[in-house]
Amino acid sequence: MNNFKEAQEDMRNGYGYGSIGIFVSGTVWITAGLMVNLYSSQKGIWTLIIGGMFIFPLATLIEKLIGIKGGHHKDNPLGKLAMEGTIWMIMCIPLAYGLSLVKTEWFFQGMLLIIAGRYLTFASIYGLRIYWLLGIALGLAAYGLFIMKALDFVSALTGGLIEIVFGVIVYVLYRDNKQKN
Repeated sequence: MNNFKEAQEDMRNGYGYGSIGIFVSGTVWITAGLMVNLYSSQKGIWTLIIGGMFIFPLATLIEKLIGIKGGHHKDNPLGKLAMEGTIWMIMCIPLAYGLSLVKTEWFFQGMLLIIAGRYLTFASIYGLRIYWLLGIALGLAAYGLFIMKALDFVSALTGGLIEIVFGVIVYVLYRDNKQKN
């Protein structure tokens, strides 16, 4: 990569602006919420943790099936930043799990804050300000849900709906830009 803008362009084109990953993540959150509602909070927590491990591979598979590259050039330094952010996020999961030992709904609210921070780094990785909006939306939702003492089902559902809506918006931005070029 010759410069920062080229690296961002490679990431945007390689992952469809990250839209599919957002959408898949939202689907995992909705599934976790359904597990809470149908079975138990612990099953919902584990659904989010285990399902979260499959977000990137599933998103990559879907991207390839719909004609998006599903990857970036190996010399792109922003790929390393994305991996470092992923490792940071994984390292924070035990904190959220610890919160669940006090109140299960705090797990989902804590995870919303963690992924909100993760999405803020995507503004630099993809060069798209909409990731600031997504991070802020998730962070404010986590705070509001905490203040309202929302149940874990509501917290998981809220996170999932926010991500699905943003996933669709980001995908539309990607498709519109691709059609213009």
